[in-house]
Amino acid sequence: MSKAKSKVNKPPAPSRFQALSAAANEYGGRSFDNYAQIRSLAERIREDLCAYMQHNQKCVFLVPPQGPFASQNYGSGAFSVSGKGFLPLEPISFGLGVRVSESGDFMRLILHCRVEGKQIYMQVDENKSYDFVLPLTDDDIDICKEGLYQHLLRWFEDRVERYDHGNYGTTDIGFDIQRIENS
Repeated sequence: MSKAKSKVNKPPAPSRFQALSAAANEYGGRSFDNYAQIRSLAERIREDLCAYMQHNQKCVFLVPPQGPFASQNYGSGAFSVSGKGFLPLEPISFGLGVRVSESGDFMRLILHCRVEGKQIYMQVDENKSYDFVLPLTDDDIDICKEGLYQHLLRWFEDRVERYDHGNYGTTDIGFDIQRIENS
């Protein structure tokens, strides 16, 4: 009895370019998910923080993390990955321009975010950090709003306290405060 060899037709192996393209597409999907999660957090904070501070005008804007800004939302331009072409898979920073006085002074908070698995981590300037399990809840946003409000309030109170007690000459970088004329 002769053994008949059956020939199994295997699909051809992907070319090196196809393998590279598949890896790049997977990377692109993850980088978009990273950006979408962080942008969603940023938008929710922007939408809720002004009402939380009980101000009757728009007083919180998404602004670039660096450079000059006006009292307006910058959309995707408020994020550190803006203008980079291929969306990088990396932590993302954005700015919150928060009105801090009746005379039109705004302070920029810089928030640094990263997504790891089902968690999102947010660091305020070089100070307080928050971590949340995804998807975000209203309680998460409430914690964030109170934390950001307290961060701003303490910044001013601490500097006044230092001045009153003769210790206000520090070497910290501080915040970016600027007066913005109504546009």
